[in-house]
Amino acid sequence: MAGALASGYPVAFALPGSAILSVLLAAGCGYLFAGDVDAYFSQGGPSDWLSSGVTNFRGIYWEVERDTLIAIPLFVFMGIMLQRSRIAEDLLVAMAQLFGPVPSGLGISVIFVGALLAATTGILGATVVAMGLISLPAMLRKNYLPSLATGAIAASGTLGQIIPPSIVLIILADQLASAVDQAGTPRKALYKETTGNLTMPSEFGVVSTSAGEMFLGALVPGLVLVGLYMTYVLILGLIRPKMAPSVEFEGKLDSRFFLRVGFILIPPLTLIFAVLGSIITGVATVNQAGAIGAVGAMIMAGYRLCEGKKTALIPALMALGSLVAIGIITNNFQINVKNIKTDEDVVGLTLAVIAVVIFLAAFVWSGWRTYKIDDTLNGVMVETAKTTSLVFIILLGAAMLTAAFRAFGGKELVREFLTSLPGGFWAQFIIVMAVIFIMGFFLDFIEIAVVVVPIVAPILLMDPSANITAVWPGVMIGLNIQTSFLTPTFGFALFYLRGVAPAVVRTAQMYKGVIPFIALQLVALVIVGNFPSLVNYLPARNFLTSEVAPPPRNPGMQHCIEEYNFAQFATNAPTIKQSISEAQKLDVSYPPRRMSRDLSRGFESAGKVFTLVEDVKKAEAAVAAKVGNYRPLHREVRAIQKRANAIKKHIKELNTEKGQARGDKSVIARLDAEIAKLTKQQKAIEATIPDSWASENKAFVALQKVESNARRKYRRGVDTAYASVGKSVAVIESTDDLIALEKSVKGLGVIINSQDATKAAEQIQAVRTALRKVEGANDIRSALGKARRELRRKTVNAEKTRAAYDDAVKRYDAQLVWRKRAKTELLPGLTKYDAAIRDTIGLRQQPRLPREQALYVAACNSGHRDIALSF
Repeated sequence: MAGALASGYPVAFALPGSAILSVLLAAGCGYLFAGDVDAYFSQGGPSDWLSSGVTNFRGIYWEVERDTLIAIPLFVFMGIMLQRSRIAEDLLVAMAQLFGPVPSGLGISVIFVGALLAATTGILGATVVAMGLISLPAMLRKNYLPSLATGAIAASGTLGQIIPPSIVLIILADQLASAVDQAGTPRKALYKETTGNLTMPSEFGVVSTSAGEMFLGALVPGLVLVGLYMTYVLILGLIRPKMAPSVEFEGKLDSRFFLRVGFILIPPLTLIFAVLGSIITGVATVNQAGAIGAVGAMIMAGYRLCEGKKTALIPALMALGSLVAIGIITNNFQINVKNIKTDEDVVGLTLAVIAVVIFLAAFVWSGWRTYKIDDTLNGVMVETAKTTSLVFIILLGAAMLTAAFRAFGGKELVREFLTSLPGGFWAQFIIVMAVIFIMGFFLDFIEIAVVVVPIVAPILLMDPSANITAVWPGVMIGLNIQTSFLTPTFGFALFYLRGVAPAVVRTAQMYKGVIPFIALQLVALVIVGNFPSLVNYLPARNFLTSEVAPPPRNPGMQHCIEEYNFAQFATNAPTIKQSISEAQKLDVSYPPRRMSRDLSRGFESAGKVFTLVEDVKKAEAAVAAKVGNYRPLHREVRAIQKRANAIKKHIKELNTEKGQARGDKSVIARLDAEIAKLTKQQKAIEATIPDSWASENKAFVALQKVESNARRKYRRGVDTAYASVGKSVAVIESTDDLIALEKSVKGLGVIINSQDATKAAEQIQAVRTALRKVEGANDIRSALGKARRELRRKTVNAEKTRAAYDDAVKRYDAQLVWRKRAKTELLPGLTKYDAAIRDTIGLRQQPRLPREQALYVAACNSGHRDIALSF
């Protein structure tokens, strides 16, 4: 593969070609030297591995659920359309005029526009070429140092690979989603092997990612990188003004100028907010956001290509007006066809249809303009097809290359190498980052993403000592891959810039200019590596505050929820205790026996919560006190056991091979000798386990068990304390709904006596349906159900029917009596008590986390918690 790439052979064919040739060569050598074509494969044979690449690719990317890559052509279309419509040129000119008077103003404007184009076009070549043609001559005329000017332009052009929406992030998200599945199985096996438990708690599972989460995770690191670039250029301009002088604007900085800047700047910003905002708010998936971006780019191109004409803005204004109208209509009318019931709803639906038609007309009008003017649409479609085809051909080739790599046991070798490194996860991670950085000198970003990531990501994700989320290594790898666009010999940004730079700018100056920016990219990598919350917080926050957020009982949130609750208990203990004391004085003797019993037990459990909290804190402190001495011993022993288990696995493989020897005594003798030797090595390695391990491990596991039991009792206690409160409040608050059904319930007696059985049964069912909406009315519904069943028999027993109905009326009257009293006497106290404990003691019982708690849990979960001591 390296030879093919070095000779200039297309990478799309070098990847699968090298895989096919390697498999065929191994099969041929096996046939010639061992008499078996399967001899040099770790498992299977050449036909298996030749087909596995295509099979794996089809299995991964053709599944209905795996639609992530659909976003690629949509975002490519959006970027090329904006570039072809010359909106990028307008931005560069306007920002250069705006920032020019500031020290290093032209350099800052280039970085600012690079960030904007990154969030809109994301097309590296288009961005670098545009800035190279427009900004570089201006910077050189104003005596900017050539190396600084070219470095700023090249580095800014690469921002589209990390600032969303980014094709790199989409590909990485897809690869990491598969890696999570592969990492989950070995982590479960490790837990079973080290603890002896058959099932691993779900809170220890590997957290997956998606393209939307990758976009959110990369947003802050991308802005950090932009900030580092701007800070560097600004400081350089302040320290050495001759290298980056300020440029006075020759025109007037009046309202007319700022109006023109706003007109140029607002549409791209609107498109950015529409695309990213729709993902962040959960309005659209990544694919749908890509479609929004493509449509928005088409409309923007439509008015830009007709600039100067009176009708230039009409389609854009039509689209904007129709979108505003649709927003107003959806907020004020029911436009779901299935739920339309009134004439007002019909009017709303009609207005919505009219607004949609206007929007479609604006879109078609804009599309017609791009089709007719400069053949823009045709060019964009062709370039989109080329770029998308390139990506998918490389993905197919990478799938085949990865299959060939696995065929020769390469994945196991990489795993053994990384896991054998001293220093644990961080040593493995630093080595992987260094390898990716070096590979960036020779390979394109797509090859790195689809060849390296599937091999190393499962190994990194499986490690419980770091317990990283999948989105964090994805963003880290994305930042690292970004350097490949600036590093020779494969630095695309340098190639593009060299093609448009004046002859006065030497190539050596360009290489010199990008060195500080490569260093800044590595600084950003270190910052994000040390502060994982920069990546993890936004995805966690968006998820926990969305409509699809998991309930607070989710095991993965318990640690952070308890941390929040314990802090609240420490701060507001007097208030909460006072509320519990007042609730215990409420008279709960007259509601139904079960409700009365549950409320009494709940108040009693609430009074014990603070004791349970102290038990958890004591158990947690005991574990923390032991961790300092136990962790090094645990790490040492697990490393020894890992080496011993590797030998044990090899012995198992040799025994399998021995069973397949078919009585060949020489082979069996050789295998027996090797097994004996390895068994001796295994015992020697296991003998190095410190004598204190068994007792220390037993003591630590016992402390962990005490803490686990304490937390379990606490959770059971708060659940018991609140469960009856919320249910009782809901029942009492529905009293008016029950009263409203009195006529319907008591009118059934006349209906049963006067109508035929079938109609009476239908009427009873209608009342039962209405009672379903009343909390706590199940006993009435049950009694009416008995009466209905009697009416539906072939021979109706009038006496039993009447008895069942009379029982229902009796239950109804009894409920009205205690409910009316409870609404006056009990409900105010319960409501006050509910408000006092809902967000602490009752937090686990809520359907979703309140906003304050969701933000706390998002911040808490955005760090990486070491769980290795549980393995």
